[in-house]
Amino acid sequence: MSEARPVPLIAIRAEVLLSDPNMCKFTVSQSVHPGGPFFFDRPEHAAGSPLPEQLFGLAGVAHVLISENVVSVGKLAEVEWSQLKAAIGARIRAQLLTGAPSILENTSPKVHWGRPDTEVRAAIQELLDGEVNRGIAGHGGRISLVDYQDGKLRIAMSGGCQGCASSQVTLRQGVEIMVRNVAPEVVEIVDATDHAAGKTPYYAPP
Repeated sequence: MSEARPVPLIAIRAEVLLSDPNMCKFTVSQSVHPGGPFFFDRPEHAAGSPLPEQLFGLAGVAHVLISENVVSVGKLAEVEWSQLKAAIGARIRAQLLTGAPSILENTSPKVHWGRPDTEVRAAIQELLDGEVNRGIAGHGGRISLVDYQDGKLRIAMSGGCQGCASSQVTLRQGVEIMVRNVAPEVVEIVDATDHAAGKTPYYAPP
């Protein structure tokens, strides 16, 4: 009689984003699906891909982003994470234990890979030009889009924002939330500013 194979230990850490309380990042101890990011903004776009289908089956799930070992889930504002986190983690773990792919990478139009980088970049640029930079212009600051590729956004601050002690608060509690609202495909935002070179910050610590 053959011995039963041990069930692999799958650790999942859930972290609600401070910058957006309607987003939770589930970091898994093994790969969920190689490559990415793969973005599903509605249930019909998840049809045919097992894990996104399962997650959209939970009431309150608004969109799903899968990239390597990270599953980022957005929820509806009226739903509490206390109602969702454990169920999401359980469905991720159950899917991985099947050994089947979490996403079906085929030519089916049912699989949604998210918008092209050029479209995401354009949406972010429009946000920066139309709202963000108008709001911080009074402080002599400006935020520029350096690059966007494969879910990673690089920005740079200039003027009063360069070297400003509160620049990270502005970025994480203001700009990041606005960016994710127009481009939930963004997985990471990197500040490429050389803050040490800032000469005339709007606010400097005593």
